[in-house]
Amino acid sequence: MAILPANRHTCALLAATALTAIAMQPALAADAVIAPVEPQVSEPLAVALSPWQVRVRALGVITENKGHVNEVPGSGLKYSNTVVPELDISYYFTNNIAAELILGTTYANVDGKGAIDGLDVGKVWLLPPTLTLQYHFTDFGAFKPYVGAGVNYSIFYNQKSHDADYLKVKNTFGGALQVGFDYMIDDHWGFNFDVKKLYLRPDFDVTVGGAQMSGKAKLDPWLIGTGITYRF
Repeated sequence: MAILPANRHTCALLAATALTAIAMQPALAADAVIAPVEPQVSEPLAVALSPWQVRVRALGVITENKGHVNEVPGSGLKYSNTVVPELDISYYFTNNIAAELILGTTYANVDGKGAIDGLDVGKVWLLPPTLTLQYHFTDFGAFKPYVGAGVNYSIFYNQKSHDADYLKVKNTFGGALQVGFDYMIDDHWGFNFDVKKLYLRPDFDVTVGGAQMSGKAKLDPWLIGTGITYRF
């Protein structure tokens, strides 16, 4: 059987189709190229802070000039104010709840007033370790205010009588209130301002001119401090 020659128009159509397919191959190849994937930069991991924190402060101790000698009506007492260094150690149970132990030592010169004005009673040193439970507010960025309340136990030592023949101030417990803030300059370092009120009212024995007497010293000091914070 003889093969009939293809129609002239059919041949032209086939040739055009072939040329179009060849021309489209580069474009299809270009479309098939996969765009490079940008590398993903992972977020830096947050530094896990230790629960321990320390502060070093300069502390002003401002006492209230109250107290009396039981056997002398109209008697009063007054005390010197001081500026001393202070160390405190904090432990964070959570981001908001912490306990703070305040350590420092100071002294007070004790003078009479009222009916015993002009009497230089003596000088005592005291170590008033104070433990407070604090609530820290964490919604203000670098500014971190806190409030606290706790208990104080004051130890009186190195007691010296001057115009008195004998002076013995007794160790005692008392309450403590606290308010302050840290301003953190990074995850570890910051500045601190702190105010505490101690309720400190020890009993004492004193001998003046051979007469044995007793009384109560109502120091109730304000402790106003500023210093540096370090969070481990």
